[in-house]
Amino acid sequence: MSKWFINRYLKNPKVRNPLMIVGLPGIGNVGKIAVDFLIDELKAKKILDFFSYSFPNAVFINEENLIDVPIIEVYYKKLSGIDLFLVGGDIQPIDDVGCYEFCELLLNEYKKFGGKKLITLGGIGLQHVPKEPKIYCSGNSKRFINDFTKGVNVEKKVYGKVGPIIGVSGVLLGIAPRFGMEAITLLAETYAHPMYLGIKGSREIIKILKKKLGLKINLKDLDKEIKEMESELLKRTEELSTIIKPRRKGRDVSYIG
Repeated sequence: MSKWFINRYLKNPKVRNPLMIVGLPGIGNVGKIAVDFLIDELKAKKILDFFSYSFPNAVFINEENLIDVPIIEVYYKKLSGIDLFLVGGDIQPIDDVGCYEFCELLLNEYKKFGGKKLITLGGIGLQHVPKEPKIYCSGNSKRFINDFTKGVNVEKKVYGKVGPIIGVSGVLLGIAPRFGMEAITLLAETYAHPMYLGIKGSREIIKILKKKLGLKINLKDLDKEIKEMESELLKRTEELSTIIKPRRKGRDVSYIG
């Protein structure tokens, strides 16, 4: 068992129709880019954060030349007809047990707000840069998959095309039924290089979320925000890769959540 710390910020928000969207670092940082953009664009407020001894044994130096401890954060935004929980951060747990522990902790917290549905975001690594990234959808509920993919260009035939979904994006899908939850994932094609940012894939996922959830966001702001976060994203990706790679030695995977 790892040691976990949870900080709470918003007290007892009145939640009526919750939906959780999870986007953490992975191939192309597709999910992270999408969730970070939504948090900023929707001006969501932090409700929780998680720290664990399962996180990389390192700290970051921020722009103020001070130390940032790696954390995973949960933000909250009440919208017309929906209450969004947005999960982002700089890292994922780097060991198998820590990943399962985090997913259980997250779902337990979400369940307290009556959460019954969630969406994870990630990337599918290709050997080339896709000109027009395809978006694939899978999950633990055919009903949720069919409802969410109506009216949008999403590929639902994923068997044989998508390898094991490793990390939080995959584990959440697998254990959500134990918590009485339906879960789907949106996976964007991207280039499988550790220093590549899957901006096009992130944009396609955001377009789908905007349409299906009625989000009032301006996609033109995405390009501007990407430029602002690009150097920091690449810097942290490079730093973390030097720590995490040795621990993943011997694993050959085509997709990491």
